[in-house]
Amino acid sequence: MVKSDGMIITASGHWFNVLDPNPDEVRIEDIAHALANQCRFTGHTSQFYSVAQHSVLVSWHCDPEDALAGLLHDASEAYLSDIARPVKKHPDFGPFYLAAEEKLTAAVYKHFGLDITAPPASVKLADDLMLRTEARDLMPDEFPVYEGDTLPAAISGISPQNAYIGFMDRFEQLYGDR
Repeated sequence: MVKSDGMIITASGHWFNVLDPNPDEVRIEDIAHALANQCRFTGHTSQFYSVAQHSVLVSWHCDPEDALAGLLHDASEAYLSDIARPVKKHPDFGPFYLAAEEKLTAAVYKHFGLDITAPPASVKLADDLMLRTEARDLMPDEFPVYEGDTLPAAISGISPQNAYIGFMDRFEQLYGDR
C-alpha cells in the first residue's frame, strides 16, 4: 500500500507523516538508522562522515544539561534528509523546508520529554564548533572555513554501522534512566 500526503516509510517499516508529525510515532531506532546513513555536507566530504556521528559530537560539546537536545538537534533530517545550507536559506524553498524541520524537531523533542521547540543556545554553539571543525578536516581547501574555534584534534569519519551504535549508546547514556 502506498501512502501519500507527506507520509514516508521508515527503516523499521512504520509510516510517518513528515508534514504533520505525531510525537507518539517517533522512533529513536529510525532516527539513528537514517542519520547514520546520511553523509554531512550533502556527501561532498573527503570521507564518509555521518549526521549521526556529528550529532554525537555535538552532544559531547554542548552544556551537559543540553546534551540530549544536542544529540537530537538534527533528528528532523532522519525524515527530511540533510539539505545544503544555501538551499535551506533560499527564499523560494527555504521557508517550506524550515517550517517542516521546525515541526519535526518539536515533535522529536516532545516525544523525548524535552520542553523546548528549538535547540538551546549551547547546542547552537556546539553545532557551529563542529561545522568549523568538519569544514577544516573533511572539506576541500576551497570550502570557506568559518571564523571561530575548532576542536584541537582532527576528526575522521566512521562507518554507518559504528555511527548507529555510537548514536544509540549516547542516547542510552542520556535517556536510559528517564
